[in-house]
Amino acid sequence: MTVQDCMKLPYTRIIKPISDESGHYFVALALELDGCMTVGDTYIDAYKNLDEAMSLWFEDALENGDKIPACLDSEDYSGKFVLRIPKSLHRKLAVEAKLEGISLNQLALYKLAQ
Repeated sequence: MTVQDCMKLPYTRIIKPISDESGHYFVALALELDGCMTVGDTYIDAYKNLDEAMSLWFEDALENGDKIPACLDSEDYSGKFVLRIPKSLHRKLAVEAKLEGISLNQLALYKLAQ
């Protein structure tokens, strides 16, 4: 695998506008690539800088024999996960759901979406 091969993969890119005491700029990161992030004055600058940061990240990983992480793909998610909670919280949520006339799953989804 080469850097060029890695760059063709659909890694998750996140670009977020920031306004703070140092001004207005954009932070860009590759979600699957630990520590791979950069900034830019504009969205386009941040995107281009992220391309360069990712290329350097892959180059370093390949030179050191590090594993290249898999891309996150929506096909990898079923929409279901198991969560262990204390019995007292389970009871409280079940009672709340019953009072609202909805299922515990619907209540949990509502609370997670807030």
